[in-house]
Amino acid sequence: MDEYREWAVAALTRAVKTAAQTAVALIGTGAVGFTDLDWVKIASVSGVAAVVSLLTSVAGLPEVAGGKSPLAPVDKEARA
Repeated sequence: MDEYREWAVAALTRAVKTAAQTAVALIGTGAVGFTDLDWVKIASVSGVAAVVSLLTSVAGLPEVAGGKSPLAPVDKEARA
């Protein structure tokens, strides 16, 4: 069960970082006033980026269990 927790923490950390990076990229250089930004669209696109990050993490994360996802199918011969 610990491998699932470790994977979940790493995947959520990546998703939050991805959402933050997406928001920063959309906000841009500040050429537009802070109140002129479309915060709903920024939140929506950042949320989609976070979901895509989580889905990508299902394939595996390099920082967890040697890059293997605990959600991946287990090779029965390798366990024997």
